[in-house]
Amino acid sequence: MKRIIYFFCLLLFSVSAFGQAKVNGLVLDENNVPMVGANVVIENTYYGASTDLDGKFTFSGIPAGNYSLKVSYIGFEDYIKKIPIGQQDEQVIIILHSSDILADEVVVKSTRASSDMPLAYSDIDKEEIEKRNLGQDMPYLLKLNPSTVVSSDAGTGIGYTSFRIRGTDMNRINVTVNGIPLNDPESQGTWWVDLPDFASGVDNIQIQRGVGTSTNGAGAFGASVNLQTFNLRKNAYAELNSSAGSFHTFKNNVLFGSGLINDKFSFDARFSKVNSDGFIDRAFADLSSFSLSGAYYGNKSIFKVIYLSGKERTYQAWDGVPGYILDTNRTYNGIGQYTDKDGVVRYYDNETDNYLQNHLQIFYSKEFSSNLFLNLAFHYTKGKGYYEQYKEMEDFEDYGMDDVIVGNDTVTSTDMIRQKWLDNDFYGLTYALNYRKKQWDLSIGGALNKYWGNHFGEVIWTQVAEKGDYQHEWYRNKGIKTDFNIYGKAGWKPGTKLNLFVDLQIRRIWYNIDGIDDDLRDITQEHNYLFFNPKLGVNYKISDKHRTYFSLSVANREPNRNNLIDADHAEPVPTYETLFDYELGYGFKSGRFALNANAYFMNYSNQLVLTGEINDIGAPVMTNVDESYRLGLEVVAGFKISSKLKWELNATLSRNKILDFTEHVDDWDTWSQRSMYLGTT
Repeated sequence: MKRIIYFFCLLLFSVSAFGQAKVNGLVLDENNVPMVGANVVIENTYYGASTDLDGKFTFSGIPAGNYSLKVSYIGFEDYIKKIPIGQQDEQVIIILHSSDILADEVVVKSTRASSDMPLAYSDIDKEEIEKRNLGQDMPYLLKLNPSTVVSSDAGTGIGYTSFRIRGTDMNRINVTVNGIPLNDPESQGTWWVDLPDFASGVDNIQIQRGVGTSTNGAGAFGASVNLQTFNLRKNAYAELNSSAGSFHTFKNNVLFGSGLINDKFSFDARFSKVNSDGFIDRAFADLSSFSLSGAYYGNKSIFKVIYLSGKERTYQAWDGVPGYILDTNRTYNGIGQYTDKDGVVRYYDNETDNYLQNHLQIFYSKEFSSNLFLNLAFHYTKGKGYYEQYKEMEDFEDYGMDDVIVGNDTVTSTDMIRQKWLDNDFYGLTYALNYRKKQWDLSIGGALNKYWGNHFGEVIWTQVAEKGDYQHEWYRNKGIKTDFNIYGKAGWKPGTKLNLFVDLQIRRIWYNIDGIDDDLRDITQEHNYLFFNPKLGVNYKISDKHRTYFSLSVANREPNRNNLIDADHAEPVPTYETLFDYELGYGFKSGRFALNANAYFMNYSNQLVLTGEINDIGAPVMTNVDESYRLGLEVVAGFKISSKLKWELNATLSRNKILDFTEHVDDWDTWSQRSMYLGTT
């Protein structure tokens, strides 16, 4: 077995050694000025580079064959040329011409990482998205990326889905669409179920693991995910896609676009419908969405309007399952179960989650010169919906309701149906100014966002009451959150091999909660946070095939809504978390083989974790722990077996620990909690 493994590894590393031809290139603009930082790739290989201070690039050790060379730079037309590679070195001079149309890439440039930045990241292009997109939610399209683990409530990847990166949950992963925050400002989570079949309108995705570069919205502790939609397609198109799968799963969508009209205008649209019964009992999903885009493309500007809408109705399946039940029933779902007056176990048909979300995004981008770009965006999100529950033998007093007199008896509890509502508005402005010339790549950007969230609950039916059908509101509260951030980024190339990176962000948050919660507690409170998030790193290009990098980043994150309202008021209110993220990486690229290894040490201060502690009403609370860390190694490799076949793989080995941990365990003999010191665990 060892000999087989040795032979296979030898094959991987030796294939690229056949044919030692080299490509030397020079990229110039129309005035014969060298272009620094142009992106150069040999398509259908792993070769990729940025031009140096003299506009030059080099690829060595290229096997003989015919290749396609692609060069791109914002504000210029892409250059694509077929080049034959033999045993002789090739010399290529490339002239880039100014584009008649400003490229869509300027919209997301300030929040994206480039190949010479000292960061661990993955890019997914439209072709790859289309291969993976069979109707499942976005987390399942991302599941093959390093350090990523996905989950699905219904078991099919449709409905409520989520993912973790480096062990951190969705509350700590920043998600933006065209540079605009998608995370809910209060929970800080992202609910993909609200935008079903969203991937059908996505052109490209970048995942930055760890803290990454400064972005807009929620603090990035595990990763940041940046999606871009509706890039220009110059030719008219129309598509009809249908997929079918197990558990009566169907996805149908229609996509069409006008192409570029009169070299100025474009219109695009998508309509989608996704249905599934789910693997878990009753965990059906009935999802629909549409998206519209209209854009004006000038020589030096873009004006674009995007409208996204999603509606979902899903049967709840988010509860845990006792282990002993899984031994005999893998599809068990206890939600919605109740016992009728005859003692028969039944399930409530409308134990569902219902939500509608609409997004409006308006962009204006301006090219002042080939080196200076401005991007402005206004956004507005409207969401409204509820989830409905059948509850057995609930006390009237817990809902602020009077007991019911029946004859000579006083009835204090009853079966009831309740709805918990969320009605929210989120709007704001994002901005970025990008400057790139010679050895400098500079960005200044940020955002000002405002959120209003109304939370309220209604009892819509009781089994015992003067009248069975009515609407009784038993709680109402609102959260108002203002989020301001500004960042400055600088990349500096003092020579042909070294790139230094500095990223400084200031973020200010004002958060007010006012009103009564579902347990009739007054949860009124006010919190203000001011964060400074510096990042710096160095990328060193050892040769055209090898590079290494190191970075240190600091991130701060405020507690989310549940952290604050579930905490026992007799205990200290949860404070913000701080993360120190150290990243050390190495990369190798040849025509047929690529390898990237990234070691990370994420050291936390005051990380919020579940310790088993409960508050004064018995609800679990998250508690700040003084010290904890995540230590890991990520390895990504790819092997080009032939022009039509490649094999890519990744692996993560990690160790995640809390220091000086104290666990809290319920003691049912004394109706209290016992504390158990476990040390490092």
